[in-house]
Order: sequence, then structure tokens, then C-alpha cells
Amino acid sequence: MNDAIDIDAVAAIGAIGQPVRRKEDQRLLTGNGRFTDDFSLAGQAYAVIVRSPYPHARILQVDATRARRMPGVLGVFSGRDCQADGLGPIPHSPVPSTRYDLKLTGPGGGTIFFGPQSLLPADRVRHVGEAVAMVVAETLPQALDAAEAVKVEYEELPRVTSSQAAILPDAPAVWDEVRDNVLVDTMFGDSEATDRAFAEANHVVEIDLHIARVTGVPIEPRGALGQYDPASGRYTLYAGSGGPVRQKTELAAVLGVAPERVRVLSYDVGGNFGVRNRAFVEFGLVLWAARKLGRPVKYTATRSEAFLTDFQGRDLLTRVALALCADGRFLALRADNVSNVGGRCVSLSPLGKGSALVTGSYDIPAASLRSRAVFTNTMPTNAYRSSGRPEVTYAIERLVDKAAQELGFDRVELRRKNLVRPQLMPYPNAVGARYDSGTYEANMDLAMRNADWDGFAARRRQAKARGKLLGLGLANYVESSIGAPNERSEITVTPAGRVEVVIGTQPNGQGHETRFAQVVSALLGVPVAAIDLVTGDTDRVSLGGGSHSGRSMRHAATLFAMAAPELIGKGKAVAAQILDTTADEVAFADGRFSAPPSNRSFDFIELARESARLGLEDELAVVTDNEMHDPVFPNGCAVCEAEVDLETGWVEITRYAVVDDVGRCINPLIVHGQTHGGAAQGVGQAMWEECAIDLASGQPLCGSFMDYGMPRSDNLPSFATEIVEVLSPTNPFGIKAGSDGGCTPALAVVVSAILDALAPLGVRDITMPTTPFKVWQAIREARVKPTG
Repeated sequence: MNDAIDIDAVAAIGAIGQPVRRKEDQRLLTGNGRFTDDFSLAGQAYAVIVRSPYPHARILQVDATRARRMPGVLGVFSGRDCQADGLGPIPHSPVPSTRYDLKLTGPGGGTIFFGPQSLLPADRVRHVGEAVAMVVAETLPQALDAAEAVKVEYEELPRVTSSQAAILPDAPAVWDEVRDNVLVDTMFGDSEATDRAFAEANHVVEIDLHIARVTGVPIEPRGALGQYDPASGRYTLYAGSGGPVRQKTELAAVLGVAPERVRVLSYDVGGNFGVRNRAFVEFGLVLWAARKLGRPVKYTATRSEAFLTDFQGRDLLTRVALALCADGRFLALRADNVSNVGGRCVSLSPLGKGSALVTGSYDIPAASLRSRAVFTNTMPTNAYRSSGRPEVTYAIERLVDKAAQELGFDRVELRRKNLVRPQLMPYPNAVGARYDSGTYEANMDLAMRNADWDGFAARRRQAKARGKLLGLGLANYVESSIGAPNERSEITVTPAGRVEVVIGTQPNGQGHETRFAQVVSALLGVPVAAIDLVTGDTDRVSLGGGSHSGRSMRHAATLFAMAAPELIGKGKAVAAQILDTTADEVAFADGRFSAPPSNRSFDFIELARESARLGLEDELAVVTDNEMHDPVFPNGCAVCEAEVDLETGWVEITRYAVVDDVGRCINPLIVHGQTHGGAAQGVGQAMWEECAIDLASGQPLCGSFMDYGMPRSDNLPSFATEIVEVLSPTNPFGIKAGSDGGCTPALAVVVSAILDALAPLGVRDITMPTTPFKVWQAIREARVKPTG
């Protein structure tokens, strides 16, 4: 019997919407987390990777003769050994796969060539740090010594290290299969309507921008522990992951075995931000080595290795132009986006997600977008927090600021005139995305109020009296959340008094144990403390899309809402047996089962215990599958105030307010924390972070925390965050997403504030990261610039 669930009534009671403290924090903060490097197995050996010092080179020979004779060495393996054993490439599946994702294609509408990623290449290396050999020894020091004894002979090849260089006619080819380096070239929107609008426009404003590379820098460096059981023929991998079910399937393909023969264990994960959502070569290597050597094999990256070979993010080159009529209404937008995917294509999510949102929060009738992806001899890029959306938000918001400045419009009123109105929702934008709901203008007003926009002029005068320049930035944003479409949950009420929830979303810091329990608690009427979340073990979690794209809370709550009526129906059937009545006579209200004339009643936990005591066979368990393709569009606004020291170029953020429409908010305490973290990451990229590369040599310039500028708490402001709840019509609870809203507008709003501070000096542009040296240079150049 399936009774309908009144979601609004459920959401109004219990734990939903309450700032429940995270259940998992007690375990994590007392050192009882289970991270990859915490696991060791009897007899385990240690792996060290030999990496390429060249961005592009042919591998002529790998000589491990001396290394194999060194004490403790169990094996040295190269790309030719991988080939001899028939190991396959990692099937990354880079193209976003839901029905509503924009469809990227190769040039001319053809198939996209991704560039296969072998565990160890036998022919060529295509970026600095690419793995070329693996040494396994009894101890880590022995493996490190032997790795230094491996001699690799290379023939250097011409290299290309930037998007700008990759699309030049005479650029060296990263892959012979793609001679011009362009693997994706797709047009979106209506080019003819856009051309007409530009021809008829009173004003046209254009801007060229490059959003540089960064990396996620999770606090836990990646690691892997591989084990092989010859009796069962099964492989087991311990590795922090954003999606162990996916990695199980990928690794089975690499090893050439059925997925059932691979088990992935990913318990606590020390940070992700997209870095861990794809399989790394070391995962396959330790499994392969474990089988060949008959020993468990462990690998843990050093921090320098992580900076060199963790997947990186961003790196978008964009040219965007805006056509306006005389009163400031936006008529059309034209954009050309080029995404640098590195030496092989791991993910096209940043390009695809960003392409759908090039018009931002604005009602722009026509748009034409060319989206390209290019190979370069650099580390592959992957989705990084708010994949693709901060880049296009940065572009459109910088462009609107430029239009206001050059054409004499008030920047707030220009935005107000063009924001998408609530009555237009659901709103189809000009490139094919369909925004679900939102109050964009109200968000902007709220952010301005929270930042005391009206008091800025007085604060600017006070700063000037101290010899400082004060600037104010504003950025509206909209982002999309889709993610992998399939998810499964298994809910069981046990006689032990626990509610076990198995799901494949895989937490890595988002508070799933608490937020998911709040929803289940509200639906079933059981205490939050009695609910146990089971994730991260593919022998328990048979299907799941992992955590990415802000998908987890929306998918989980939808599954729980679908499962609850069936589980309540089973509970009524069990209660009917105990109460000697029919299931139709059993009521479920306020978390309890009852049926007249009996005065007995049971909650779910009591019912499970009583059922077990009486030996009833019916199990209080339900398995639910769902496929969700509809995107949601979280949105909001950020305001930043930045003070610039004229003598040193040092920038201090003095105020920062962000408004985030997340749809239904399950736990505001956790969402505020996610917004703070996202804002910190965005501020970090705007001001300090960059995976810098020497363009001439292709050598990375950041290999440690000494030369990669991380945001630190004493450099960040107190963030004023506010949650708005405009429900999405796409799912039962109306959830959008609450993890990336802090990050999406941060690049734009910080740079806007800095440029506003420098505007009195005539500074109109600055590139990220806006380091003190760059700001000081801009001030110096403005002061020496001739006038008249």
C-alpha cells in the first residue's frame, strides 16, 4: 500500500530546515576518521612513481636494470609491461550525459577524440609529471631509492602550453589524431538573430579574458592501497573518491575483468572539490601490481606530486561581446570560449556547464556561442568547484561592469533593467538552458542591503583619509546542477533499533550523514541519531553517481520521498499482523502506527523489534531507484568591498556579503558553511591561487605551499551569508543545491571591487590572481602614464 506523502507538511515539522550539528564531526575531530592512508594490510609493499620531466617527449627506453637489483625491490614496471598484460586505458567518459546537458561535438559535428589515458604510456608523454614507470619495494625508502635509479631515455618533442598557442595554425600537435589540437568545436544559440541584433545595436562592448588554472588542494593527498585475492580473483582498492561505483566500473575496464571482480572502499575523504571525481592512474597501477606480485601495494602522493599531477581546474580563454540599445537594454551576446583540457580529455563538464550559462542572470534575447576545447602539453583539467560556472559568471559580470563604465550607466540600474524577472520563470535562455525559478532582483537588493551598500561612500572617504583606496564590487550569478542522472537508495529498519540508509552519493565533507538523516527522520518519524548512512563500499553500494555538480541532496531527498510511502506501507502490513487487523485499518501519523480499537502503537523502531520478537518474516526494507535529468538553477548575488594599499598593492577584503537561493534548505548551518568555504576558494583564485606554467619550457612553477598562494583565515573577511528558498518545481522537496553558490560569483565580485578601488587612477583591467605585485604594478603604471 503506497500512501502519498505531503512534502510541504513533512518539511514543516521535524528536523528539516533546522541547524542540526553534524553527526560526523565527533568522529572526524577526535581522530577517528578512516582516510586512505589510515589503512594498511599485512605484507603490503610500497609504490613510487617515476615521472616525466618533459611536457612532450617520445619515450625511447626505460632502463630499470640497476633499480631491479637494489635491496628490497620487488618489481619495476613500464608502459610496455602494461601493454604486454593487456591493460586498457581509463574510460573517463568526459561528455556530460543527461538529456538537458548541451551537446558538445567534435569539429564539424563529428565524434570527439579524447586522447586515451594508459596507466603508463609506452610511446609518448604529454605533460610534465606524467607517470612513466612504477617501482614497488618492501619499504617506502627502498622504493624511493630505486626510483632514482630508473633511467628513462627521452626524445624531446615540440610543445604547446596554452590555449592561445594551441589554436595557432602552426602549433605543434599534442595528438597525431587531432593535428590542429581542437577536439571540440560546437556552436550554440542563434547566430543569425545575434548578428541582426548587433547590426541594429546602439552600443557594442567587448572584452577578452583568461581565467587561469587552479587545483583543489584537498587537505588529504591522494593515495591508494590495492589488494588481489587469487582465490576469488577479486581486486580491492582503498582510495578516497568522489564516486566509488563509477571508479569500480572504470577500473574493471582497465583490468579487463567484470565489475563484480572489483571492490572499491572509499570511507572518509579529506576534501575533493572535483579533484577526486575521476580515476587516477595510480589506482589501476596498485591493483595490477598487487596481482603480479601477490602482495598488497600502497601508494601515497607527496604534496609536490599532488601539485604536479592532481587534476586541475578552470583555464578558460573567452572573448565575449554585448549589444545594447540606447536605454541600456541587452539585445544580444556573442561569445567564443576555449577550454584547455590539457594533454588528454578527462572531463568536458567545465566547458559544457559554462556554455549553458553564458548569458548569466540576464534576459538577453539572442546569443551566439562557439565552444571549443583544445589539447595542450599540460596536466589534464577536470571539474573544479562549480565546474565552468565561475568562469562564465566572471565574463558576463566583467562585461556588464565595462558596459556601465564606458557607456555611462549606473552599474546597479543597468543590471536591474536586464535581470530575468520571476514572472518569466521557467525561463529559456538564448543558448538552450531553462532556468527553473528565482527572484534575481530581490537577491541583488538583499545582498546590497547586507553589505550596507548605501554606507559605502562614507567608508570610501574614511579610507582615502587613511591613504587607502576603497572599492565596491557586485556580481549576480546563476549556476546549474544536474550531475549523473541515476541514483539508488536502500532503507532498512533493523531490530537493533537503527535505520540503515545505503546510498551512492559518497560524502567528502558535505555533511551527508546529518542532512540525509534529517530528511529520513522527517519522513519516517525516527530520531536523527538513530539513522546510519552507509556509503563508500561498492560491495554494499551497488549503484550511485557520487558527489559532484551539487547533485547529492536533491537526489537523496527525492529517493527518500519515493521510498517512504512503500516503507510505510510495509510497516502497516507488519503492524496489522501484530494488531490482528488489516493493513487498510492501520494509520501512520506523527511517526506511529496504530489501529482502533487497540490502544497499542509503534514507531518504526519499535515495530521492527516487535516484528523480530514475534518471528514475522516481513522485512522493513525498501530499495528505490530513480533517474533524474531535470537541472536546477541555484542563483544569487555577491557584494565585496576591498581596500587597496597604494604603497604595497596589498588588498584587504573588508566586507563580503553573498545571497544564495538553494531552493529548500535542509540544514542552514551546513549550507552556510558550504557557502563560506566556496567563497574562500573563489577569493583564493581571484587573489592568490594559480597553477602557473612557464610557457616557454612547459615547466610548472608551483610545486608546494611555498609557491602556491592558498587563502588563509587571517586573509579572509567575515562572510555575511544569507539563504533564500525559492523552491524548484523539478523535485519533491524543491531543492536546488547549496554547495557552490559562494564560489560562483567570487572571481567576478572580488576583481570588480579591486578595479573599482583603482578606478580613480585610471586602471581599467587586471588579471587574476590579483597579487599585491600585480596591483602595485597597476598603480605604478597608472601613476607614470602620461596625461593628455
